[in-house]
Amino acid sequence: MEAPTLYLIPVTLGDTAVEKVIPAFNTTILSGLKFFIVENIRSARRFMKRCAPSMDIDALTFFELNKHTDKERIGSYLLPMRDGENMGVLSEAGCPAVADPGADVVAIAQQKGYKVVPLVGPSSILMAVMASGFNGQSFAFHGYLPIDTNERAKRLKQLEARSYNEDQTQLFIETPFRNRKLAEDILMHCKPQTRLCIAMNISCEDEQIVTKTIQAWKGKLPEMHKKPCVFLLYKAP
Repeated sequence: MEAPTLYLIPVTLGDTAVEKVIPAFNTTILSGLKFFIVENIRSARRFMKRCAPSMDIDALTFFELNKHTDKERIGSYLLPMRDGENMGVLSEAGCPAVADPGADVVAIAQQKGYKVVPLVGPSSILMAVMASGFNGQSFAFHGYLPIDTNERAKRLKQLEARSYNEDQTQLFIETPFRNRKLAEDILMHCKPQTRLCIAMNISCEDEQIVTKTIQAWKGKLPEMHKKPCVFLLYKAP
């Protein structure tokens, strides 16, 4: 008998129309599953209803996996696979297991020899690199930078140095309500000639992906409060 499959199912990055960024094949797979491991049950149910309005969501089983989940419990989420059931993993936005706690359950599935299948869908990290004009052959994603002002300044300078020394694009994110503060810190601590790309609301109707030098951004930052952003740093041209 074929090993059960863990499907990694991408989710829209905002209120984008499902058909714009999610292949029909994904909806077919989604509609055939009964068990899901999700970052947030409420948002997962809402996304699934948009994908397959006729789906009986109340008949499905959800396991919530996020930063509050006890790691000792994660292995038990895969018990349906032991009984031969396929399962799906959904992040709150974008691709599961990339900058996402879903990676923990994928690691367990790999250890147990289950088949793991990533489905095609939007990734804010890759889409930001694509549209930045920066090095797409060597890039590093660093997640969230330190909140402490001094530690953040130190980290920004380290990442900027890496972009020069290793010819490598540096990517990071921030909680949406702190975007402006991070952008201001970048402008304060990085060299005027270094390039910064701000990729905001990727794939949504009000998407903005703009690359300028640090100097050119000064006094011209966009309104980014509560808007998901990816920040990319790269050496001077």
